[in-house]
Amino acid sequence: MSKDGLCVIVTGSASGLGAATAAILARNGARIVVNYSSSQKEAEQTADLCRSAGGEVVVVQGDVSRDEDCRKIAAAAAPWGRLDALINNAGTTKHMAHDNMDGLSAEDFQRIFGVNTIGPFQMVRAARSLLEAGATASGRASTVVNVSSVAGISGVGSSVAYAASKGALNTMTLSLARALAPLIRVNTVCPGYIDTPWFTKGRGVDGAAKVRDSVVSKVPLKRASTAEDVAGLVCFLATPASSNMTGEIVRMDAGAHLIA
Repeated sequence: MSKDGLCVIVTGSASGLGAATAAILARNGARIVVNYSSSQKEAEQTADLCRSAGGEVVVVQGDVSRDEDCRKIAAAAAPWGRLDALINNAGTTKHMAHDNMDGLSAEDFQRIFGVNTIGPFQMVRAARSLLEAGATASGRASTVVNVSSVAGISGVGSSVAYAASKGALNTMTLSLARALAPLIRVNTVCPGYIDTPWFTKGRGVDGAAKVRDSVVSKVPLKRASTAEDVAGLVCFLATPASSNMTGEIVRMDAGAHLIA
């Protein structure tokens, strides 16, 4: 699964899945735009890790819900003259019981959709010319990988707004795969539970541990996915190894969907 010489943007790559994805790509010689919204220290740590692995890195602050920031992130790759992959990993949520109808405001929905659904669209639009240049230069389609969630398939997850935003992202993947072919491929990864600080930030240490233990006890594979597990799938879809795939929504949930 060669990634040599690829030019890649990974949004939301300060920590967690985005950081793990950037690290794998860097170990294989990719040039990477590391993006963060507010966690500059973590983003610089990710960049240092990538550089120590041999990757060329540019760090860019930007909130993908803002179109001008998306254009700034894409512009960071312009000196390379092309993009081979755009990985839309940035995401947000509000941890909320689904039956708490009063717990989600219109502003919550707008913020969650702004990052999780509108953000990826804006990033694709901002990066389109560079992705098409990458396809022309390499003779194969460039690729967009959207990081969604099983929440977008089954309506589970941290909140109703989060699940709805990821369902919309899954549908948008199909629309863009049709619209951007043959120069750009568009696929989506739908992870289940991932053992990252995402749940700790939302539910606290004890709450996150309860979620992890519950998942491990229920799923057929009896394990929690790590960021590196899912990053391997993201990288597969971002590289020529998956060159004949587009419009796919690929689930990785340790078999949770098999539970009756």
